[in-house]
Amino acid sequence: MKKILLILTLLISSIVHSEEFDKNYMLGAGDKIKIQVFGENDLTIEVLLSDNGTIDYPYLGKVQISGLTLNDVTLKITEGLAGDYLINPKVMVSVIEYRDIYINGEVQKPGGYPYQPGLTIEKAVAMAGGFTLRAEKETFTLKKEDSKNTTKVNLQQSIEPGDIIIVETTFF
Repeated sequence: MKKILLILTLLISSIVHSEEFDKNYMLGAGDKIKIQVFGENDLTIEVLLSDNGTIDYPYLGKVQISGLTLNDVTLKITEGLAGDYLINPKVMVSVIEYRDIYINGEVQKPGGYPYQPGLTIEKAVAMAGGFTLRAEKETFTLKKEDSKNTTKVNLQQSIEPGDIIIVETTFF
């Protein structure tokens, strides 16, 4: 019984964390989203954000959504459809796939990996097959997407879509 309660607590915590993350998440190139307009199947699409952060949406054409939250996109689509096309559109926007994170350096399989809410450096290293024998295992370099600055972090550091993790070489 205790195991079931623990599993349920972790599951609920994960869902709440994911919803909170999505609420503040800024969309960017490489994210795949779903836009639904209830009662209007022709206006429901799944689309990958282009490199310039736009999507092609029925009736509205190119819509710039990079840097906007899901709520911002919902409002933008709702306002665009209201009046000329629909009387009272009910729009919902969700992320289907986040843009990748990247891990380079002293890991078994460097490269890009799918992001999931709750991802840490430790989990990213595991996805990349673990450390090589020469890897620095205490501190790591984290570069945020669209930033020239890097930060030294530890294994428990949370990461976000588009982040680049560098596992340095140690000589001892």
